[in-house]
This record gives sequence, structure tokens and C-alpha cells, in this order.
Amino acid sequence: MSKIEDQSSGKKEGEIRYLTPLNIDTNTKKKYCMFKRSGIKYVDYKDPDFLLRFVNDQGKILPRRLTGTSLKYQRKVSVAIKRARHLGLMPYVADLLK
Repeated sequence: MSKIEDQSSGKKEGEIRYLTPLNIDTNTKKKYCMFKRSGIKYVDYKDPDFLLRFVNDQGKILPRRLTGTSLKYQRKVSVAIKRARHLGLMPYVADLLK
């Protein structure tokens, strides 16, 4: 009985204890807009090879959180991709595009 009382007396009521420490990496490097870094002002819709960086394998436009582009340039990229699709320079839907 005394062993059980000794173990319970060291813990606070409702305290959560973990067996291993949580490994949370909070020092991730922040993504920076490549357009601002490179000084690109205009996103050309006639360059499908450049626009393929912002499209996944299925042909969907990648979100800002994955590409790291700013809101201003993400809008320009999406308009350029849509224009290239409309002109037939890029496919709307593709299997294994890259």
C-alpha cells in the first residue's frame, strides 16, 4: 500500500505525463516569394515550362503554402496558367504531367 501512495503523492491531480518528450520542430525556414527575390514583375503565360513549376502531376495549380509565392504573384500565376490552358499551351488535366 505504501508504494502506491508514494507514487500517487508525487503527481498533481489531472497532470498529463508523457513517456518521451514531444519532438516539435519549430525552427523551419520561412518560405520567401521567388518572384520578389528574383525581381520578376511579369508572369508570362507563353512560357509553359516555367508555369509547370506551379502545377502538380495532375495539372492542378499548387497553393501558396506549398510554393511560397506571395498573394500578389499567386494571382498572376493562376491567371497565366488559366490563359495558357485556354490557348492550348498547357493541358487542363493530365496523368503524370511532369
